Amino acid sequence: MSQTNLIAQSPHRRYNPLTGDWLLVSPQRSQRPWLGQVEKTPGVNLPQYDPQCYLCPGNLRASGETNPSYTGTFAFTNDFSALLPDIAEGSESTHPLFKLESERGLCRVVCFSPRHDLTLPEMDLAAVEGVVDAWKRESADLSRQAGIHYVQVFENKGAIMGCSNPHPHSQIWASGHVPTEPGRELLTQGDYLAEHQSVMLLDYLAEEQRLGERLISSNDHFSVLVPFWAVWPFETLVISHRPVAYLHDLNAEEVSALADILKRITTRYDNLFEIAFPYSMGFHQAPVDGARHPEWVLHAHFYPPLLRSATVRKFMVGYEMLAMPQRDITPEAAAIRLREQSEIHYRHRTPT
Repeated sequence: MSQTNLIAQSPHRRYNPLTGDWLLVSPQRSQRPWLGQVEKTPGVNLPQYDPQCYLCPGNLRASGETNPSYTGTFAFTNDFSALLPDIAEGSESTHPLFKLESERGLCRVVCFSPRHDLTLPEMDLAAVEGVVDAWKRESADLSRQAGIHYVQVFENKGAIMGCSNPHPHSQIWASGHVPTEPGRELLTQGDYLAEHQSVMLLDYLAEEQRLGERLISSNDHFSVLVPFWAVWPFETLVISHRPVAYLHDLNAEEVSALADILKRITTRYDNLFEIAFPYSMGFHQAPVDGARHPEWVLHAHFYPPLLRSATVRKFMVGYEMLAMPQRDITPEAAAIRLREQSEIHYRHRTPT
């Protein structure tokens, strides 16, 4: 019997080696988490083209620019950028408890396709490869910009994740400093390499592949699994099979394989509650600092909030905000639920 099974019926803590944080798991609170009523929200029938959408081809954006009549992906500088390239560098510290410093950077938007109504799991594989290629190209371009030290690719899907426009798109923020989360991962992965003379995420992936209980899908170059330390109910982690540090270091086969894994997991997500499944997803690449990063493995985190149905979600409140993250459904149970889902999208299945 595995260690996980031995303690599965009791409250326990799990360690996240990527961040150094601990998570409280309380499986006794939800031994049968699927007994409650499962509700479905009515589908939103979006048009293929919306004349009022500022991301659709040929439409006017808030900046006054008109989008080209693009037929694949389309990338542009965010009209409401959180980071700006042309600001003065400097810092202030009138007291050791009051510090501030300027932050320069660039923000880009990548539209997945001209279709207003197609998300990643509904696109064909070639189109998803086009999205990965766009991320690769944009990451490479931004990495070469003077003063840029980190490139963060991310997607917010769904209104409950703060997505202000339903036209499927992602964002890329390039900053002069390494943000908090990848900065912590840099330290933990570096410490692991120094102590064990091996790469943390490759060791972790090998063990997950051996156990199989949290693994969802794999191909020759990427795997997706529910991490042992998952906080969100159906959180997943996409891991490269080789220690590639950047999206722009992927070869053609790996681009295709990553597109395949992304389409698989997002299809399983949509099939879970038969809705356009909301999430925040982002790739963690190594810093752009001119150094080699043998400790780093390219990976992506999916953080979806839904728990029991399309209308029941997890909130990070109370204990989670003030003490530590907590979950009821175990990562192993979540992995079973995801593995049970078809990789044919529910909208495309033939009715029985």
